Amino acid sequence: MKVLVDIIRYIVGGLFIFSGLVKVVDPVGTAIKLEEYFAVFAGDIASFFSVFEPYALVIGIVLNVIEVTLGVALIIRWRVRYTMNLLSIMIIFFTFLTFYTAYFNKVTDCGCFGDAITLTPWQSFTKDIILVILIGFLYLNIKRIKESTFGPKNIIVICTTVVSLLLCIYSVKHLPIIDFRAYKVGTNIPDAMKAKENPQFQYTFEKNGEELKSYEYKSEEEGYTLVGHEITNTEASTPKITDFATWNESGDKTENVLSGQKLWIVAYDISKANTEGLIDINDLLSRLSPEIEPIILTSSSAEDVLRIRAERGMKTDFYYADATVLKTIIRSNPGLVLVEDGTIKAKWHFNDVPDPFEITQKLD
Repeated sequence: MKVLVDIIRYIVGGLFIFSGLVKVVDPVGTAIKLEEYFAVFAGDIASFFSVFEPYALVIGIVLNVIEVTLGVALIIRWRVRYTMNLLSIMIIFFTFLTFYTAYFNKVTDCGCFGDAITLTPWQSFTKDIILVILIGFLYLNIKRIKESTFGPKNIIVICTTVVSLLLCIYSVKHLPIIDFRAYKVGTNIPDAMKAKENPQFQYTFEKNGEELKSYEYKSEEEGYTLVGHEITNTEASTPKITDFATWNESGDKTENVLSGQKLWIVAYDISKANTEGLIDINDLLSRLSPEIEPIILTSSSAEDVLRIRAERGMKTDFYYADATVLKTIIRSNPGLVLVEDGTIKAKWHFNDVPDPFEITQKLD
């Protein structure tokens, strides 16, 4: 039994560490997901949830750091009962979120594993139910988990917490160390907007009271009645990018944005964009090679964009795009994305605005 307890302990601890780490490197992504939850809860449950939206980033960082720390604590058997209590609270909280997501279909992706692994709402809920069972099993056998006598275990827990927190802070001040999103450097957006394969359908027919599954469509003239169908190659037949589009008052500008050498100034909400970042970017634009065309991509109103452009003396054209897409492209407001013929060559946080030479090097 002790061997089984240890195996489950390592599985649970490892899952919490992995889940926490993929979010520690992208705390802004966690904050975006929490904002979605708070907005939904404010509308469906109680309005006071909206109070938490401005603090989503802080809450996300705390949750991510605790997740990693508890995973490590469970594996090294640090203060077992205390660790198990906190793990139980967290898994109950996460299970509620994933159940709400799945049952009411409010948030289509819980963000359990950040952008590293995307689960459907019911897959996320199933995963949490399994963890509830595993943690419950550990609780029932908590006496079999003896606290470690390893001396430096307190130091390990403290170091884990500090390192996780520093990674979060770095990823907020700059960009995620690892980019799991569809718009990572090296991605050719036009190619990513195409599916690898055509959809393959499996049909379900009924004939003489019996059901038959077939990849070939059978006609009613043969006595078959179509009951339903499903796509069997969903992942391969779904493009990695399905929501990229840019436009202005004159129409669609997606092709223009993806052609030639472009420097996107991404500001999903330009009225909230970092002021110093805009100043540094404007200074960069004055020295930018004429071969590289700067374009502002935003979901803000024309009035806000024109006001900011006038305040900063910017003459850059601007196009509209979906706010969620812009937040996915880069975790910075504003942020810079260098694109050549639709391929993302580099990204920069507003704290890391490059000089023109560095930009030119990325195009060589």
